[in-house]
Amino acid sequence: MTTTIAATTDEAVAGVEDGSTVLVGGFGLAGMPFDLIDALIRQGAGDLTVVSNNAGNGDVGLAALLKAGRVRKVICSFPRQSDSYVFDELYRAGRVELEVVPQGTLAERIRAGGAGIGAFYSPVGVGTPLAEGKETREIDGRCYVLEYPVRGDVALISAHRADTLGNLVYRKTARNFGPVMATAAATVVAQVTEIVAPGQIDPEAVVTPGIYVDRLVRAEARRLTVEGAR
Repeated sequence: MTTTIAATTDEAVAGVEDGSTVLVGGFGLAGMPFDLIDALIRQGAGDLTVVSNNAGNGDVGLAALLKAGRVRKVICSFPRQSDSYVFDELYRAGRVELEVVPQGTLAERIRAGGAGIGAFYSPVGVGTPLAEGKETREIDGRCYVLEYPVRGDVALISAHRADTLGNLVYRKTARNFGPVMATAAATVVAQVTEIVAPGQIDPEAVVTPGIYVDRLVRAEARRLTVEGAR
């Protein structure tokens, strides 16, 4: 597989279809692929299922995609925070579905999707509404709930640096869900602030190997705060 370097973010997200499951990297604003999301809004795909840690901040990024009415369902760990008013309004109006998944379980479900694992048992959520309707099993005296993997049609992630082969390096906590999401989607699109020649990234520093990255595009870094997002 060869990584394609797109000339624009619009080119990078071309072909995303209505009804797709889209994995969106980021932990709040950190590592959010803002430029790819903006391009997806312009591209027009709708009825999307979005998998992300949060359900958007302010009016930017994922919140902007929600506000545009393109999302049917959100699968996330933290749907509500101080500036999640876009999601709040849509959810209260019945215009978006929600599946809440504990953060560690969400990461493991995505990792399982990338690793080809059919399902796994987790003790998280046992005895709570999050386990309702799910298979449970006692193992060594402890109760577990069966969880299924999450896979995406598309993953939109943000990294700090890449080479032309698609090898990615992340910046500090902006790494978050990017590496696991890059393994779990049919098409992986990464935006980076710099693209260099092969050999200019220490192989020991590569977090996501280029074999996982289908499309790569350079985009300017955004420095946003929670307050500034609103």
